[in-house]
Amino acid sequence: MPTHLSIKNAPDTLVVRLKKRAERHHRSLQGELLSILEEAVSHESSVSPKEVFHRVSALDLSTPSESARMIREDRDVR
Repeated sequence: MPTHLSIKNAPDTLVVRLKKRAERHHRSLQGELLSILEEAVSHESSVSPKEVFHRVSALDLSTPSESARMIREDRDVR
């Protein structure tokens, strides 16, 4: 069963921009907001940090000493 959501105290400037965006996409404001929400949650990743580590490790990448030197120099400037 669908759930009703509401957004309170949305700034007028934001509402105007959302309405213009909805118009460009030939949608109602409600349709545009639903589309934005669907897009936002569709890119969620269920990959754990451990899995990311294993995937990156499998690429067998190495960092040349030159880049380490550049990073140290950049940090020293700050």
